[in-house]
Amino acid sequence: MLRVPAERKGVSKTHRLDVLARTALAAPELPAGSRIRMLERVIAVQRAAVRRTSLQEVFDAVTAGAYDLLGDEIVGLRLRDRVDPGMLQMVSAHGVPDSVAWRLWRTPLDSCGAAGQAVMRDDVVVFDRYAESPGRIRELAESGVRAAMAAPVRAAGEVIGSLAVASRRAGRSYSPAEQELLAAFAEHVGAAIADAQAVDRLEQGFHDPLTGLASRALFNDRLAHALACAERDQTRTSVLTLDIDRFQSVNDSLGHAVGDLLLAAVGDRLRSCVRATDTLARLSADEFAMLLHDVELRDRAVTVADRVLQAIREPFPINSRDIFIDASIGIAFGAVGHHQDAEMLLQYAELALHTAKRNGKGRYEIFEPVMHAALKKGADLETDLRLAVDRDEFVLRYQPIIDLHSGQVNGFEALVRWIHPQLGMVPPLEFIPLAEETGLIVPIGTWVLREACRQAAEWNRRRPADEPLSISVNLSARQLQQPDLPQLVAGVLAATGLTGRCLTLELTESLLINDVETTVARLENLKKLGVRLAIDDFGTGYSSLAYLRRFPVDILKIDKLFIDAVATQAPGASLTGAIVHLARTLDLSTVAEGIESLDQCAPLRDSGCQLGQGYYFAKPLTSDDAESLLFTPATVPAAGPA
Repeated sequence: MLRVPAERKGVSKTHRLDVLARTALAAPELPAGSRIRMLERVIAVQRAAVRRTSLQEVFDAVTAGAYDLLGDEIVGLRLRDRVDPGMLQMVSAHGVPDSVAWRLWRTPLDSCGAAGQAVMRDDVVVFDRYAESPGRIRELAESGVRAAMAAPVRAAGEVIGSLAVASRRAGRSYSPAEQELLAAFAEHVGAAIADAQAVDRLEQGFHDPLTGLASRALFNDRLAHALACAERDQTRTSVLTLDIDRFQSVNDSLGHAVGDLLLAAVGDRLRSCVRATDTLARLSADEFAMLLHDVELRDRAVTVADRVLQAIREPFPINSRDIFIDASIGIAFGAVGHHQDAEMLLQYAELALHTAKRNGKGRYEIFEPVMHAALKKGADLETDLRLAVDRDEFVLRYQPIIDLHSGQVNGFEALVRWIHPQLGMVPPLEFIPLAEETGLIVPIGTWVLREACRQAAEWNRRRPADEPLSISVNLSARQLQQPDLPQLVAGVLAATGLTGRCLTLELTESLLINDVETTVARLENLKKLGVRLAIDDFGTGYSSLAYLRRFPVDILKIDKLFIDAVATQAPGASLTGAIVHLARTLDLSTVAEGIESLDQCAPLRDSGCQLGQGYYFAKPLTSDDAESLLFTPATVPAAGPA
């Protein structure tokens, strides 16, 4: 029959093997040999738990101890199946006959005899007559089992299994001391499992689940240890921090799932660039860190940085497409023989990283003390930039685009300028990259689009209907990634009254290579509005005939690099002529950028280039000066004799 000990039913007790060990040593009713054997088994289980050996070793030590001390023929430790908690699965056993082993391997709770009853009742249960017990295992009864006992295994407040013994001896009964012993063994199983789960959670806290690299917490811990060793051994430690340039554009255009795959692949690339003794970590979304031990020469850290940059620039094949990225790196060195704070050294590396980004990205910088001042200036500038959006501190300047054959103004390129209340005019190279990095380029770009279209529409209302001006506006990567960009442009055109054919949107070549399908679809929706599309700085990016045929562009703006060579270098003039010829073949217009002299202007016109802009004609103008240029004859320099 089933017997639940009255003194245990509904009572929560703590069973510890150290208590039983002291009891065994002091129990006069036990022979000395039995007391020593019990102590040895207790010590074996405790040693396995304290040493944090594998759970299987703890399980085996427990079943071996119960088998030896209780003297029963069969001992089994079962845990609830993770997939189906209604099943018990054997994880360790002693004395199980081969003939019934298959039956005991995985058994439903309600038909698992004492083991199942202990789990369901959350208490020690005893079967005095096994053959008549509920849920008995028929094969065990047929093998001669006459009595059984089981104790629940608990972890984190839940019953997760049971430890059971069974005997074939006639008249076998289990004393309170034996019940306590089995419960204590079961408690140690639960404690070992809970401890292992805690260690797993701790390990997860010290490792990034996406890349498998160290977490920021583990990196800081190892960095502090490395600095202490370096101070003692008079060696040097260096830290490199890496950030993927424009990673947000990958998430925005290709989705976060692809972004996660890319981050995991970056982690694998980084592993190939450092030694096994170095430490790699993922600090945040797309920021990584490398801890290089025993760096006697600064050149080694620089060598690693070069190796990493080269590895990152190789294409990442993800989901049947190649993704191209770049990265910026900051390097900081620990001082030899001096105590240094780990968090401070990491901050130095991150300062160098921010400097690398400000200086053009795709490069590394080594920390210098002057970077502190630069960081503060950058932080202040970011704060002021956020306020500038709300305070309307931006203005537009208009650079004329000239017809090289007639010398007439064909249109303008709208260029944003920031007039800071204290600093005055902030150079675009200082605030545009910051706006891109912070995402402020989106509201700034929207304002530029609206103001430029408003001004162009106003000028066109004062001009002959058959001589409309065009206005060119630059699109940033962040703007192009906005799914509602076509709707935004349509709304601006409707609100300002500017016709679509008078608006040109300029994009750099690098914006076109990520997520080509989505980009093409978005550009085609823009084309439906009648706007024209131009590739800015053509020739400096990923120029190819395939790209030109793929994207619905209308205009190529030839980069100033080629224009500078037109008047002085025959190869430069030939290359520029080839670009013009290519554009004409593809039925595209051409605009020469950065024209500064008549010697450049005339050859460009003779090669067939239709339009040009640059300081030779005019610097970027205020709206009033642009208006004077438009409505005052003969204020534009001639393009030279035809």
